[in-house]
Amino acid sequence: MLRRFAQKIEDMRRLIDGSASIVISRNLPPHRFLLAVSGGMDSMCMADLFLQSFGADSFSIAHCNFSLRGEESDGDELLVRHWSEQNGVELFVKRFDTVAYAREKGISIEMAARDLRYGWFFELCKEQGFAALSVAHNANDNAETLLLNLLRGTGLKGLHGMSDISDTLPVAVCRPLLEFTRKQIEGYVLAHRVPYRHDSSNFESDYKRNRIRNEVFPIFEKINPSFVRTLNREIGYFSEAGAIVEDWCRTQLPDVLVGNTDVVISTTKLLATRHWRYLLYYILEPYGFSSQVLSSLEELLDSDRTMSGKRFESQDYILLTGSDYLQIIPKECMPPVDADPVMVVRGKGTYNFNGRRFQVEIIDRTPDMPLRQPQGTLIFDADSLRFPFVCRRWRQGDWLVPLGMKGKKKISDLFTDLKYGTLDKESAIIAVDTRTPELAEQQHVAALLGTRIDDRYKVTPSTRSILRITML
Repeated sequence: MLRRFAQKIEDMRRLIDGSASIVISRNLPPHRFLLAVSGGMDSMCMADLFLQSFGADSFSIAHCNFSLRGEESDGDELLVRHWSEQNGVELFVKRFDTVAYAREKGISIEMAARDLRYGWFFELCKEQGFAALSVAHNANDNAETLLLNLLRGTGLKGLHGMSDISDTLPVAVCRPLLEFTRKQIEGYVLAHRVPYRHDSSNFESDYKRNRIRNEVFPIFEKINPSFVRTLNREIGYFSEAGAIVEDWCRTQLPDVLVGNTDVVISTTKLLATRHWRYLLYYILEPYGFSSQVLSSLEELLDSDRTMSGKRFESQDYILLTGSDYLQIIPKECMPPVDADPVMVVRGKGTYNFNGRRFQVEIIDRTPDMPLRQPQGTLIFDADSLRFPFVCRRWRQGDWLVPLGMKGKKKISDLFTDLKYGTLDKESAIIAVDTRTPELAEQQHVAALLGTRIDDRYKVTPSTRSILRITML
């Protein structure tokens, strides 16, 4: 185990440095690792393997005391301190009020502990110049992760399990024990008399991972005593298959994405693609949409129902459906839900409403003034559309008589003519000619701001003053 471990670390250093020409000194390696050591069997085994393979100068230890188990937590810290001092290894220790942090963030204790430890580990690596962070995940942990991902539903990516090195994080995270089972680790610890402490919470099944470890794995072991090795071998195959599928998905993206954006999907082109369901999952997965949302979308795309106007949400994004597209928008870019359903415009000035800004001006009409205005600007006869008037969102049934026409046209039909998407409709502002906000419900409107006015309010030869509204 010692020889295999040393070779694994050397391989990892070469990958981290991006060069196979690095010569590793067994006495003083050129780049130190920061080891996350809890005091448990796995992490103490990792620390001893580093010590025996490369010496005390090759690494430092970081220990977190989460203050969750009282004297047990303090005992873990004491063991790690004693071992580090005895072997001349640099040690960093930090205490956390994990319960308070979890309460403040509204997350579980398990998630809080993870956030706190990795945040501190990455900070230490940056401050102290460590080459990488090394954690003691082993083959059993990898098998547990595989099953947890299957239960959560994470697609092929979740079947990859953990990798030897994660290099997409702020600091490279290495897992040199990943090919070793817990039984192998236990054998090494006992043979070399490595001190360690039991975490009593590991024997409880309060957490999902513990439940799999304590209740599910014993059943698997009865069926196949080597199931951990079997699952880890399969993880390797899943990883290879996942890479092939990901390569295929990337080749399909230019055909189904609209323009130079990765958030507008042509549904016609998507549905014409073989295996479109997985391609849709591949596109949406980074945006955090749940499996329920994905199922609803697949059902909608498979049906003859109207596509346009549907809305789906993840924690940070909104997916809007159009007649032939799916559009993903960050929530921060969506029009806010205003406290008031309408806004009264009482005079000149700059206004903010429905996530947009516009300027209102009153100007004198001159004979040579052009009636044609730049895009986004509308002009009205100021004696026809008078203050105060009301701005509100579009509602079904709204209509106007377009400039120069006699028949009425629904705003919804105008949206179709203008090729408005769902976001455009949600951020649209309707101007209503009324001096009392209560009458803002009327459906014969004065204008769709920035786009069209009702013929009643046009500028005529007898117009003396112009009311000009410009979208900013």
